[in-house]
Amino acid sequence: MNNMLIRTRRRLTLLLLCSLHGMVWAQSAAEDSPYGLQALWLASDTVTKAVLLLLLLMSCGSWYVLLLKAWALRSMDAHCQAARENFWQAQTVAKGMALLDVRSPLRFIAASCVQAAEPQSGLLTHVPPADWIFMRTQRAVEDVQRDLHDGLAFLATVGSVSPFVGLFGTVWGIYHALTAIGMSGQASIDKVAGPVGEALIMTALGLAVAVPAVLAYNWLLSRNKLAMADVRAFANDLHAVVAGSRSQG
Repeated sequence: MNNMLIRTRRRLTLLLLCSLHGMVWAQSAAEDSPYGLQALWLASDTVTKAVLLLLLLMSCGSWYVLLLKAWALRSMDAHCQAARENFWQAQTVAKGMALLDVRSPLRFIAASCVQAAEPQSGLLTHVPPADWIFMRTQRAVEDVQRDLHDGLAFLATVGSVSPFVGLFGTVWGIYHALTAIGMSGQASIDKVAGPVGEALIMTALGLAVAVPAVLAYNWLLSRNKLAMADVRAFANDLHAVVAGSRSQG
């Protein structure tokens, strides 16, 4: 547990240092080049600035979801490890639940399973107890899976939409650049390269936002499958224990 936490901290520190280095390099490059991001922002109109801000928001949102879900997966691994070491060694399910963290999704599944094993009233009395325990356990597993998958749709949306947002900014910028060149009557290479180059930056920014989002989506999706395999194994074993205890009782 401690080694995993240390490795996670080292990775986050390395990521932060790389990000700071990239920001410093980009700032110095923008100050040295008359056609950088700073020049693009100062010379852009309202639509171009809106596109830049939208790409920035999507990028920040993607990194936020990635870090948040990575931390959730690390916590899930810790909860599963704690269940393997402590829960199954307890004499009863109630005592095993007490050994789990109150924030553990596995404790939520165990509580749902135990509650379903209690005598029911009303229409639920017509449902076979074993079937009701199974259904409640599966619903709890689905709730855990829904929480793990929360945020992945945003990453998929950013990965598919941001290149087109950047392309729209490029088309808009080239249109205004060519309009300005036509009005000035000067079509030399030094007059065309600057505005058109600044417009093409929008496409690069769109790809820079999309690629990390797609990579994060695929990585989180694969990690979620591994985590849910452990959760389902725990739920199936717990269902067998609770259903068996009820039938024996």
